[in-house]
Amino acid sequence: MSIKKTKHKRRLVAEINVVPYIDVMLVLLIVFMVTAPLLMQGVKVELPKAPSAPLENKDQEPLIVSVKADGSYYVDLGNGKNVQEPLPSIIEKVTKILRQQPKTPVLVWGDARVDYGEVVTLMSELQNAGAPSVGLVTEPPGKK
Repeated sequence: MSIKKTKHKRRLVAEINVVPYIDVMLVLLIVFMVTAPLLMQGVKVELPKAPSAPLENKDQEPLIVSVKADGSYYVDLGNGKNVQEPLPSIIEKVTKILRQQPKTPVLVWGDARVDYGEVVTLMSELQNAGAPSVGLVTEPPGKK
């Protein structure tokens, strides 16, 4: 009598180990739960002297609206000439530009001594004119 040994081939297990994915998901859930309240703060405002990051969208030239300390408004349309204009006239020009180029970034240059209400009014009017977001230009600390 001869005993035959039969070799059984091991089958490959085609299962994905999901335990590491669950760990990563739980960590991300905690991170998002902590950061979500921080993102719900309304208007993003940076003070005139504050550390800030440079613009990310460098493809398009930004539209710059300035407010001087005396409350006068200026708009720079890219020709290098800043002419004092009343707010309704500036909003009309900004609306025309944003109709033609809706992704144009709009930046506010506000003097550090200008009334806070003037800057808020300007930002509100710019958003009503169609600006998707309005940024404030700041200087890094230490510069004069």
